[in-house]
Amino acid sequence: MDRFFVDSNNINLEQKECLIQGDDVKHISKVLRCNIGEKLEICDKNNNEYICEITDITKKEVFLSIIESVDIQRECDIKIKLYQGLPKGQKMDLILQKLTEIGVSEIIPVITKRSVAKLEDKKDKKIQRWERIVYEAAKQSKRGIIPKIKGPLSFKEVLLDMKENSINIVPYEKENSKSIKDAIKKSNISSVGIFIGPEGGFDEEEINMLQDIGATSISLGPRILRTETASIVASSIVIYELSHLKGEGSIE
Repeated sequence: MDRFFVDSNNINLEQKECLIQGDDVKHISKVLRCNIGEKLEICDKNNNEYICEITDITKKEVFLSIIESVDIQRECDIKIKLYQGLPKGQKMDLILQKLTEIGVSEIIPVITKRSVAKLEDKKDKKIQRWERIVYEAAKQSKRGIIPKIKGPLSFKEVLLDMKENSINIVPYEKENSKSIKDAIKKSNISSVGIFIGPEGGFDEEEINMLQDIGATSISLGPRILRTETASIVASSIVIYELSHLKGEGSIE
């Protein structure tokens, strides 16, 4: 069943009605060729979802009736924030898609000393594309929320942002003793920050600055991973170790 995200103010639980607007209307009517009477999964972007039936389709709106609510916990109890040193080319597209599927809640592009890629400003067209990639991946993987893209941020801005997390970990090629499991033994964790360097890795001064705010450098094993691989591997291990990868997921 196809899934769509709808703003909560377009869901009327008392009247058992739902309204879809925007680009999804064209996708429903022209691409999927849905008809009145067909069912869709609707999520309010806050982990509440419903099975709905189409009652009418116009050029700008799709009207639905709510048939039932769905009681499935799809989101991690602990917030995972991934800070990604800007990679070259379109590697960020893959990172965003896979991190969304895994269950990361926030993705922050970061401009580091060794970042080759640059963004002109925070309204760069790349960011619009990234937001669309995350949205489509959230629909496909049946997320209960749409992960946020924050930034891009400077390194100094990230240091301030990371202070809000319960713990922060940094995969670093010169670290060979501490693992992710070692780093997340702390109790009462509500959020975990993971900082992945770009293709050239971190400058040593950056590592020192991260350690100064309490971030823990960890090893992902004896092999050197590409930045896009490290993001996916580190996020997956954190979620697994926190016992929130419960096995309900499926491969598509």
